[in-house]
Amino acid sequence: MSAKEKLPPLTTATPGMHHQMAREAWRIFGIMSEFVEATERLAPIRPAVSIFGSARTKPDDPYYQKAETIARLLSDSGFAVISGGGPGIMEAANKGAFFGKSPSVGLNIQLPMEQHGNPYQDVSQTFHHFFARKYMFVKCASAYVVMPGGFGTLDELMEALTLIQTRKSRRIPVILVHSPFWGGLIDWFRDRLVAEKMVNPEDLDLIQVIDSPEEVVEAIFKHYEHRGFEPLPGEHELMLNL
Repeated sequence: MSAKEKLPPLTTATPGMHHQMAREAWRIFGIMSEFVEATERLAPIRPAVSIFGSARTKPDDPYYQKAETIARLLSDSGFAVISGGGPGIMEAANKGAFFGKSPSVGLNIQLPMEQHGNPYQDVSQTFHHFFARKYMFVKCASAYVVMPGGFGTLDELMEALTLIQTRKSRRIPVILVHSPFWGGLIDWFRDRLVAEKMVNPEDLDLIQVIDSPEEVVEAIFKHYEHRGFEPLPGEHELMLNL
């Protein structure tokens, strides 16, 4: 008997299945509206830096305090600061920007647990879908600053690196803060990914590891010292096809 003959027969759609399919189809309109609303609302937020890190970090933690300092320096330097809008490092980033000169932006996500909005947001946008939220982090950012964090932080980091590496997004600074936290990951990238030819050696140049808040801001300005913060025409086309 062939593999095809072993397959079960196709099931005829029941009324309940038709209802479920209709719900799935209409859900697309909700996703579209989420993209449209966020795009229009965040369009004036330029230039901006997206800051990521753990939601579990407390205000007395050195990571929280460093994130707040970085955000304040960025805000006073003319950058809007975008975070996930929640607690921990996200709150620290919004807090630093909130008391600075430029807007503090929170891209909030509705979750069954852990996420609640922090009070330091000049602009607050709520998302139902992670992918729509992640799109806005990339679309709006002139740089990524990644503080210590967990799976969500790593997800955002890898998303940015993948998009830049594959040239689906323009090249922007991707800065990891606190070398003792990130050192093991960078070593693994070099000893495994590069050594086993999973990535090219120059792909590691997409990442900077910096400890000083002042040097974080300096690195971002250095990247743009011979051009403006707005996407160039070719980069703008890239972002339209992100």
